[in-house]
Amino acid sequence: MATVDTRRAAPPLPVGRFLAGAVPAALWAGAAGVLALWWADTASVVGTAGGLTGAGRICGLLCGYACAVLVGLMARVPALETRVGSDRVARWHAMAGRYTLCLLVAHVALILAGYAAQDHASLWHETVIVVLDYPDMLKATAGTVILLAVGITSARAVRRRTSHEFWYYVHLLTYAAVFLAFFHQLTLGDEFNGRPVATALWYALYLGVTALVLWFRVLTPVRLNRRHRLRVDSVHREAPGVYSVLVRGRRLDELGARPGQFFRWRFLGAGLGRTSTPYSLSAPPRPDLLRITVKALGDHSAAVALLRPGTRVWAEGPYGSLTADRATGHRSLLIAAGVGITPLRALFETLPGEVTLLYRARGAEDLALAGELEEIARRRGARVLYALNGPRGERPDLTARSLRTAFPALRDHDVYLCGPPGFARDLYEALRAAGVPDRRIHHESFEL
Repeated sequence: MATVDTRRAAPPLPVGRFLAGAVPAALWAGAAGVLALWWADTASVVGTAGGLTGAGRICGLLCGYACAVLVGLMARVPALETRVGSDRVARWHAMAGRYTLCLLVAHVALILAGYAAQDHASLWHETVIVVLDYPDMLKATAGTVILLAVGITSARAVRRRTSHEFWYYVHLLTYAAVFLAFFHQLTLGDEFNGRPVATALWYALYLGVTALVLWFRVLTPVRLNRRHRLRVDSVHREAPGVYSVLVRGRRLDELGARPGQFFRWRFLGAGLGRTSTPYSLSAPPRPDLLRITVKALGDHSAAVALLRPGTRVWAEGPYGSLTADRATGHRSLLIAAGVGITPLRALFETLPGEVTLLYRARGAEDLALAGELEEIARRRGARVLYALNGPRGERPDLTARSLRTAFPALRDHDVYLCGPPGFARDLYEALRAAGVPDRRIHHESFEL
């Protein structure tokens, strides 16, 4: 799927605007409640050992709360994925992950230092005693090691050197880590000993996020795929390294998929079923047919070209909010680069009002779906413009000035943007410099 990385999330839909504000507010309120739990249980903090231990308890409580938030944001709740936007939820998840790791490290360091100061023992001796002798601490230690491994593999420098499949499976271990660490919170947490209400609320928090994960990441996909029976219908070459995959199924209109949205796909029995990869619909969905268009950018996407008709498909979705609902007026400009054309091609056919598509590519041979775009433009009276490299490889001028010249009423357009990270970042800045309000620039980022 094409990626957009402008370090900002797209403006959410009207209902999404409420959720985009209400969800973080609720999460911060929960954190405040956790701090209140510590405050109510702590009579006083005395001395260095007491200060270190108290700070460690605070970090531990907040870390336990952040673990639940982290798992909840992994649940792919449709109200968030399609209303707020998958990119914004992914950013919340990444932020929660960073908070969780920082709190985890602080909790371990402060608690051990506090216990060591209290017992007048070395840090190493205290660590051995805590890990081996305290109840549920062996499980908690294993969970800690797993969470640290997840954090390390999620760092950008490491991600660039590992495969998506490796990162994906390590990331799934987050569930095991949270499960292993859960029990020591109740057995060793003074805030829960003899406090049935606090204990019940903590259980409700964790059982609630577990229910979300089971429902939306396990049961809902199982129901979808049993009901719709997706299989590869055919594969077609669109441009060098770019292939369209037609997926046939039953009653696909019941999915509620819309142009501009994406699914997460697994192609079973073709060596591609180990991970789910997001690809946008590259044509409006039909009751019996879905289409995606994929560029060979990695092992998974390159193998898509080898799919055979009849291959079973496992899909999850639809996700994403890059739809016609984002439009605020009757004029739209779609700007695509590379395989970013896929969701915008579907929108180009279906967006109401006056629509123009600007397609950036290295050369004419790289224009995937160009024939379809020309036909759509002819049929609906829209425009397709191409921004290609010059004969010596010089790049086209896509600055604020050139955009204003090409589109005099640019600031009155809704701009849908999809392309590689660098291109999207530069175009976003150019559009803002050209006077396009942020609320009229629509994009989603899928860098996980």
